[in-house]
Amino acid sequence: MKFSTTNPYTGEVLKTFPTASEADINNAIEKADTAFLAWRETAFSERARIMQNAADILRRDVEKYAPILTIEMGKLLTEARAEVELSARIFEYYAKNAETLLAPEKLPVADPAEGNATLVCEPLGIILAIEPWNFPYYQIARIIAPQLSAGNVVLLKHAANVPQAAVAFESLMLEAGLPAGAFTNLFIDHEHVGFILNDPRVHGVALTGSEGAGSIVAAEAGKALKKSTMELGGADAFVVLADADLDKTAKWAVFGRHWNGGQVCVSSKRMIIEDSAYDGFMERYVKGVSELRAGDPMDPNTTLAPLSSQRAVDDLKDKIQQAVAHGAKAMEVGPSVPNQGAFLQPTILTDIGEDNPARYWEFFGPVSMIFRAKDENDAVRIANDSPFGLGGSVFTSNPAHGAEVAKRISTGMVFVNHPTMVKADLPFGGVRRSGYGRELLGLGIKEFVNHKLIDVVEIDAPF
Repeated sequence: MKFSTTNPYTGEVLKTFPTASEADINNAIEKADTAFLAWRETAFSERARIMQNAADILRRDVEKYAPILTIEMGKLLTEARAEVELSARIFEYYAKNAETLLAPEKLPVADPAEGNATLVCEPLGIILAIEPWNFPYYQIARIIAPQLSAGNVVLLKHAANVPQAAVAFESLMLEAGLPAGAFTNLFIDHEHVGFILNDPRVHGVALTGSEGAGSIVAAEAGKALKKSTMELGGADAFVVLADADLDKTAKWAVFGRHWNGGQVCVSSKRMIIEDSAYDGFMERYVKGVSELRAGDPMDPNTTLAPLSSQRAVDDLKDKIQQAVAHGAKAMEVGPSVPNQGAFLQPTILTDIGEDNPARYWEFFGPVSMIFRAKDENDAVRIANDSPFGLGGSVFTSNPAHGAEVAKRISTGMVFVNHPTMVKADLPFGGVRRSGYGRELLGLGIKEFVNHKLIDVVEIDAPF
């Protein structure tokens, strides 16, 4: 695997990095194991100080960190700055809350003879984090902030196209005061994942990425009897009920589908519109998409980012052609995107029949699937007719009713009158082919801990 920075806007290869050898990996595991023995005994107050330091450094040096994201994967500079701030908030959340989240829990035992029972959370050791390129900092922060706060240590395998982001975050944590070896970036090939997971000093793996990658890594973890969490793909439903405010809803739809160039697992990929609202929504949505402006992601006037690579563009074009070949209609929207850069013309797919396999795909870019629903029940049916179950949203003028509809949608997250949101203090995760496990909050910090029972029993022996 080649780890290199290729600017998606210019196509220029800016920097390459050597792949780690097995000797390098063994050395990193040895250092991580040594670091863990000390880090697990480190007071929560000291861990919190380091997490807060990381947050403070990110905010102080936002203009150092943000451009790396734009250069490596094409993120709009405005969105890159927002990602730096989101990452800082995650560190800050655990700096303030980790000790409370992991506090011992006294169990309400039924029989006094069972003793004084307490559940405590203890770190496991080395955790392998495998992270994607679309949010290079946020994806790291949402795994290392909770796991380091819990007393674990982390090895990182980042995506091959964002190596400078990985290096920057490793340097960030050292500057924040984290002991050497407690968080290590490794430029490793895919085949070395199994090598790491089979090391007895490694106790789990957290992956965010594609279904294919998740399936392979989950199988490797299972064979090695290691705990895993999988945050995989998504095809979020954006349900528009008949009474929705269409002006507001269409604006959220344009944003929800196209932020980060449409390369978000929780972006609004499937828009499901009740029949009576369909024409009004489509008119507004097409107009909104046509007003997006593709261009230099460093330019504050640019509102549509390039995709991460030309290969990503080519793959999406192929998927659109396949969808059309199976009966869908494709409409390109807006002014022509620039010839320079890995841009895809924003495209709207309609008439996607139930026999069209594209109905069940994830389009990772500025491609919208629009469905006309006969009524509310049909909208819920279409929303649930997906192999994915990550996020979703319901738009209505009656929020209480929207919450009831949200309960009927089978996903890990549903928002009323807002596209799926990503925040430091909201849990993240899905069901079915969107993976398993949760990240952030108390759910995330407890994914890789030993939930250990300590029971003090003071009764006489039976004989």
